[in-house]
Amino acid sequence: MPRPRPLVIGHRGAPGYRPEHSRSSYDLALELGVDAVEPDIVATRDGVLVVRHENEISGTTNVADRPEFADRRTTKTVDGVKLTGWFTEDFTWEELSTLTTRERIPQIRPRSATFDDAQPVLRLTDVLDLVRETSLAQGREIGVVLEIKHATYFSSVGLDLVPLIEADLRATGWATGELPLTIEAFESTVLHRLRERGVPATYIYLLEAKGRPFDLIAARGDAAPTYAATARPRGLDQLVGRVDGISVDKRMILAPDRLGRATGPSPVVADAHERGLQVYTWTARPENAFLTPEFRTKGGKAAYGDYEAEWDVIRRSGVDGVFVDHPDLGMAFFRE
Repeated sequence: MPRPRPLVIGHRGAPGYRPEHSRSSYDLALELGVDAVEPDIVATRDGVLVVRHENEISGTTNVADRPEFADRRTTKTVDGVKLTGWFTEDFTWEELSTLTTRERIPQIRPRSATFDDAQPVLRLTDVLDLVRETSLAQGREIGVVLEIKHATYFSSVGLDLVPLIEADLRATGWATGELPLTIEAFESTVLHRLRERGVPATYIYLLEAKGRPFDLIAARGDAAPTYAATARPRGLDQLVGRVDGISVDKRMILAPDRLGRATGPSPVVADAHERGLQVYTWTARPENAFLTPEFRTKGGKAAYGDYEAEWDVIRRSGVDGVFVDHPDLGMAFFRE
């Protein structure tokens, strides 16, 4: 059954106000009452799972300012994309733990950037322990939506994320089924492997508006299905019994036309619900830079546009969960 109101999920904590994945970002999201928080995970050279949106960390840490790590700068191809910078898998946890977090988009979120270099990088276990402790302190159930990043890539460099994830979940008490755990990824194979290992969770398949999943590209080449095809009825049929739901780019619900006007809600949420699948969407942000053109206002990219009008289209679609960067705004709007 669809939820009467969607879960409000703190996307990387509260990155509208604090550097993403920092301790203060998670603390603020939990203080503002989110239903769950979403840590992204990548791995270190010695197999420690850390919370970073990507394994390339030059934009979210002070690594570029550390002369002792200058020789670690390199160019790699991750999921078919060539990137230059510093990568978590080239560092031990002891080394990464000396880095500090920074705002990823300071030109849009300058207030958040005032917290730069004040907090260390966190491990997955740090976030899991924090959420459990806060749940007890606040007397309410708070969930974790764990996003697995680049599983196929990490396997190719000798870092299988599946046993690392299972070990962390079991060590922190999150693999018993007693706490509200969701596991999501843009690659379905890693979800299936964790499920087969008996890790109890809600399993959600992330879908981009464009492109194909890298795990299936690696296995099937041009025969790999597109994310868009997976979101259509025939593709959703193939997911029944394999995952518990999907999480879609908000554009797949808003369905903007060529002039940037929303034509949605599209049928994707209703189609998934008909098949017993939950639907989450990402990411509800208020700044003009992230809004569909129809809802942008004057004031530049950092100014808040008519975000409530865009979010109303999402709410009317009947989604089960919404990822937000500003938990206070998300709670106020989606819990009205």
